Amino acid sequence: MPTVTTYLEMRSPRQLRPRWCADERFQIREKIEHDWRFNRDLYLGIGQMWSWNDKRVWSDEQWKEYGLAPELRTFGAYYDNSLAGYYELRRDDEGGVEIAYFGLLPEFTGRGLGGALLTSAIEEAWRTSSSVSRVWVHTCTLDHPGALGNYQARGMVIYKQETTET
Repeated sequence: MPTVTTYLEMRSPRQLRPRWCADERFQIREKIEHDWRFNRDLYLGIGQMWSWNDKRVWSDEQWKEYGLAPELRTFGAYYDNSLAGYYELRRDDEGGVEIAYFGLLPEFTGRGLGGALLTSAIEEAWRTSSSVSRVWVHTCTLDHPGALGNYQARGMVIYKQETTET
């Protein structure tokens, strides 16, 4: 079965169409101290539902190198102080910021939190530096069925698609 990977971008913070969460129990906080285990555990916990397999076989050393990289910022989403999801932002070499990973744990999907989490990710990406030229992400047909729609609803625009056989 073919997998379609869609790449989306935003070239200006004015493109953002935010979605807020009025529920004050939902909060997003940056992990100031890098903790590669946090990244690994959320990647595995969220990714098991959506066939995130590229890093599943990584050793602890590979996770440490990835999670402690200076260009990576990680944010945890919390609902009633329970971990609900996360996102990772990574600066690229061309002045952009990639939303590298983004997702909610299974028990928090379907609650309308994804739009608010993505709004936070995009806002934080633009805050990274005044020289950020774009915010970008990729998703595929193996991800949550609402992922592409959420990215587009927040104002991101498709710039490339690739199809691969799985």
